[in-house]
Amino acid sequence: MLIKRPSDVRSSEITDKKLYLNRRDFIRASAVALAAGGAGLLGAEALVQAKGAPHGRKLTGIKKGVIAAPGEKINSWEDITSYNNYYEFGQDKDDPARTSGKFKTEPWTVTVEGECNKKGVMNLEDVLKGETLEERVYRHRCVEAWSMVIPWVGFPLANFIKKCDPTSKAKFVEFTTIADGRQMPGLSSPILDWPYREGLRMDEALHPLTILVVGLYDEVLPPQDGAPLRLAVPWKYGFKHIKSIVKVKFVEKQPINTWQEQNSAWYGFYSNVNPTVNPVRWTQATERRIGEFFMRKTLMFNGYGDQVASMYSGMDLRKNY
Repeated sequence: MLIKRPSDVRSSEITDKKLYLNRRDFIRASAVALAAGGAGLLGAEALVQAKGAPHGRKLTGIKKGVIAAPGEKINSWEDITSYNNYYEFGQDKDDPARTSGKFKTEPWTVTVEGECNKKGVMNLEDVLKGETLEERVYRHRCVEAWSMVIPWVGFPLANFIKKCDPTSKAKFVEFTTIADGRQMPGLSSPILDWPYREGLRMDEALHPLTILVVGLYDEVLPPQDGAPLRLAVPWKYGFKHIKSIVKVKFVEKQPINTWQEQNSAWYGFYSNVNPTVNPVRWTQATERRIGEFFMRKTLMFNGYGDQVASMYSGMDLRKNY
């Protein structure tokens, strides 16, 4: 359900205070996306916390989804949560894990704007309502020539788009990351024009491989990896996988994304993994999997060509990088 709420009216003033506090405690203890046993539904009534998560809060009722490739070794929790690009928390790979520990992800809202019929502010509980969480083991490839295999937990972005009911004018989807200088020390650096923005063509956004992520290794997504809601588009370079999403806008014209605005020669809008294009200071023909010593050959579309190549039929993928 989309809601609009005046900023000067607090929930505790509308609801009986005792009930309000109990509900807040319940949601805070339950993580943002936990499925009711066997029902596969998400929402305030279905949120439960399972004990025994080794790193935080565990997600339950998860079904297995797409596997990156049979026999590929999945990177460890430690790899995935300690080696991150998240410049809002710092530019070094270990900065996000060090500086994001107090980042607040509850409560969380997503603003919906643009060419759609359901504009407004959506609570995270409503974003997740009715969804079944899946584990999607995806390759994650960055332009710095490193990669991981990550067991994300999420649901199709297409489901969220359907809730927003875009009009026929909506050709692209633009996403915006939270920019809170009180919690994100990296925002003091002028390296980028904050807040961080990314976008997808509508058919890319609706593709079944494109997901909104709320978890990792069957646990609630940690802040350094983009909690509470991030994008995963496995055939594209990592900077497309925008983190901590607070706004979704449906637009008619192709949006200008943050890194594209910073250096369009290096970072194109499409950002499909293409080993024949070397827009940055190093070759994209090979990559090093985190945790391995030797380089490996980079796969076109990050190995997902059979599923996604048809979307780019007739396009010059060296020009439309």
